[in-house]
Amino acid sequence: MKKIGAEHIKDLCAGAAFLATGGGGDPYVSQLQAERLLEKFGPASLLAPADVPDDFFVVSVGMVGAPTVTLEQLPTEDEAISALEKYEEITGKKVDAVIPFEVGGGNSTIPLFVAAMKGIPCIDGDGMGRALPEAQMMTFPIYGAHPTPAVVMDSFGNHVLLECDDAHSFEVEIRARAVEMGGMVSSAEHGMPGDLVRLSTIPGTISFATALGKLLRNHGGQIDVVQPQLFKLFKESDYGVIKHLFTGKVLDSQRKIIGGYDVGTATLQSFEDPNEKMSLFIKNEYLVAKVGDKVVASVPDLICIVEQETSRSLNAERMCYGQRVSVFGIGCTHHYRTPEALKVTEPRAFGFDLDYVPLEEID
Repeated sequence: MKKIGAEHIKDLCAGAAFLATGGGGDPYVSQLQAERLLEKFGPASLLAPADVPDDFFVVSVGMVGAPTVTLEQLPTEDEAISALEKYEEITGKKVDAVIPFEVGGGNSTIPLFVAAMKGIPCIDGDGMGRALPEAQMMTFPIYGAHPTPAVVMDSFGNHVLLECDDAHSFEVEIRARAVEMGGMVSSAEHGMPGDLVRLSTIPGTISFATALGKLLRNHGGQIDVVQPQLFKLFKESDYGVIKHLFTGKVLDSQRKIIGGYDVGTATLQSFEDPNEKMSLFIKNEYLVAKVGDKVVASVPDLICIVEQETSRSLNAERMCYGQRVSVFGIGCTHHYRTPEALKVTEPRAFGFDLDYVPLEEID
């Protein structure tokens, strides 16, 4: 079983920020938490989904809400593990392992330090292979896991037990609770047996994000220089497809917190042609990218943005006028290519009057 310790967290966070497609929350606070707690409790054990026994009971843990809130209201160190322990207390079930909702952003680190604190493994995989804004978009419910019972906890130790009929009603309910409880909450949810973990999990994403972050962080310079290695890493992964979509500067970025989400738009201007512009549509994450009137990438494929001079990933809440950026499109894993998955993750699921066209089919 692999181990992941405090010394790996900076790389993991750098890779997770890239895969977060603009959302997932700024990983810096979670990075500091994870480094401190893994130093205190020791490294977390990573268990491959394929090796999860049938009789294991696995629960997903992380934070839910508007990522901007975490820049102002810092989570406590015991918030997530308290949610998990309250889950065990209420349900009467012993949790054998934890798993991330998403590999994107701060939620990639939370299950690791929870696992270390509790002395159980963390699954090397997640329910998105990226970040997405709504619960029904996770692979867990798409492939049969029920989201509730779920325990939601705020930074003051207040908790709520949720029981919902399906993933969509769970999303509505947990989002409302997040708004009521300060804008961001910790959650323990999607309890499932080992066979369902093996079926629904996108495997190896924690290890992949760590390798990706190491590549980006060790380079620490112009993205153009590291781009060949970046393309090689993705092409050898489950993602497979990666394209450079645009290079330019940020002309405009507007966001508001609406219903517990960061919602907005951004406009980029090409360095080479001032008349060529990219439009980005945001709901926590970058969902659709257009150059002029042409869609060049859309969910469930990934739209990832880095600062041109540093290769650092750019979260939507930190995007501002004048930043020089490069935009990449990355193909989603096969888990999101099924009709059931596309029904809840294609552009129309977000209100866009667009059909999903796989990145590799766009000229």
